[in-house]
Amino acid sequence: MPPSLETPRAWQRMLSGRRLDLLDPSPFDIEIEDIAHGLARVARWNGQTSGDHSFSVAQHSLIVEFALRHKIPQLSPASALVALLHDAPEYVIGDMISPFKTAIGSGYKSIEEGLEAAIHLRFGLPAHPSAELKRRIKTADRISAYFEAVHLAGFEPAEAAQLFGRPNGLTVEQLPITPWNTQQAQDAFLERFHTLHDQLHKSD
Repeated sequence: MPPSLETPRAWQRMLSGRRLDLLDPSPFDIEIEDIAHGLARVARWNGQTSGDHSFSVAQHSLIVEFALRHKIPQLSPASALVALLHDAPEYVIGDMISPFKTAIGSGYKSIEEGLEAAIHLRFGLPAHPSAELKRRIKTADRISAYFEAVHLAGFEPAEAAQLFGRPNGLTVEQLPITPWNTQQAQDAFLERFHTLHDQLHKSD
């Protein structure tokens, strides 16, 4: 077949041996070890942060889940797990900064949503969270972004507050904001995942 007629490859092979199709992802091709490995190696802010290590999406995800629990002390294990996995698709598509996502448009969003649904189904969660839960996770996400911006990415507090809002009720001392190495981030993400996953299924 001439090269021009070949179908472009849309799958990625994972270290687990799984082959994940980005355009038609199956829950059966998703493993939490692959997610943790990938997110621990994806840098927030395109790597433009201070410290000896990049600030990983895995570490960010832990902060977002913590921030949500801080705001909602009676948060269910299922909702906490959705928060922990809110950026999980980035283990295969990377962390694009918001201005670039806006420039790309709906194509990126549809792939991200398909991956999110497959990930949720893989771990016993609804394919699509409620609008209210997504709103609350977004608020927690912006709290993390504020602290990351000010303490790691060189933003002035006023500028970060204008972009992300102020993190009312949380202080930087409560958060693991100093960037971890990849193994620390991977291990901490996996440990938290297994804790929440076990709680979720004990409550079934």
